Amino acid sequence: MKLIEIYIQEVTRRLPEKLRADIALELRSTIEDMLPDHYNEQDVKEVLNQLGSPVVLANGYKDQPMHLIGPRYFDVYMSLLKMIVPIATVIACITIITQYFIDYNGEEAILTVVLSMLGNGIATIIEVGIQVFFWLTLTFALIERFDKDKEQQPLTSSLEKWTADDLKKVAYIPKKKAISKFEVFGSLMWTAIWATLYFYANQLVGVYEGSGGRLEFVIPALNQEVLLKYWPLVVVLVGFEVILALYKLIKAQWTKRMAIGNAVLQVISTIVFIIILVNPNLMNPDFIIYLTEIFNITKGQLNMWVIGGAIMIFIFSAAISVYDGFKKATIR
Repeated sequence: MKLIEIYIQEVTRRLPEKLRADIALELRSTIEDMLPDHYNEQDVKEVLNQLGSPVVLANGYKDQPMHLIGPRYFDVYMSLLKMIVPIATVIACITIITQYFIDYNGEEAILTVVLSMLGNGIATIIEVGIQVFFWLTLTFALIERFDKDKEQQPLTSSLEKWTADDLKKVAYIPKKKAISKFEVFGSLMWTAIWATLYFYANQLVGVYEGSGGRLEFVIPALNQEVLLKYWPLVVVLVGFEVILALYKLIKAQWTKRMAIGNAVLQVISTIVFIIILVNPNLMNPDFIIYLTEIFNITKGQLNMWVIGGAIMIFIFSAAISVYDGFKKATIR
């Protein structure tokens, strides 16, 4: 008998005060109906085992979910989380980079600015991720609790019950043909990195020497004035790469049109960079002297190794990218 009272106590203490007396009477009556006439402790245990955990039973009386986000909304919640977090972090990163460019007055070393920007960028990405996670989770937790529909079947992205007709809205994408969001954002990040290196080459690309426990930029590798002569072409290439990356994000799979666009981009960018590389004044004279002395080679040999090697790498990587794009686009 004592077990019954304890069980009822364990159930009712989890309920609102106004419900406890009525639920206790109902539960006691249910238990007594389930027991035989002359029951013993073992009979009581069997009945209580059939009723189950007091936590689950109390939750049934409260008519509220025990989970934060249940199966009905979980898939929609995860889909929105995966979509919003990358977009929010990219917007935050672009805002930080723009702010640094606007505030930069030329007095601080560019490497220090870049490291500071990276540190703030990582901190902002974490903060934005936590904020999006918190508010989206809170929103869905509230929806879960205010939803009076007892149906637990997962909803579609349009918050409707799934039917076979929903399959018509989904494109079949073979795994080898798919373009992941990670690939798209990696592409955008790479564009931002090489564009920054290009326009600030005289402050980033060159010879660094250790001095007083820190790296000091002593000799720029490239002539910035020569690089800036080609800035309109480079800006067009940056814009082309960004547009192609966004197109990939929208389509999420390789298409023939995308492969053609990628091929055009690779050919044009290779031609542009070869034009820049063959400019005889591209490399800084001090940098040429520095390398020729270290490696004990002539200027002609240095040009052949550096310029010739860079041209070969550009052509080879462009050919691989074009081939890979058409190969993926033709997968069925």
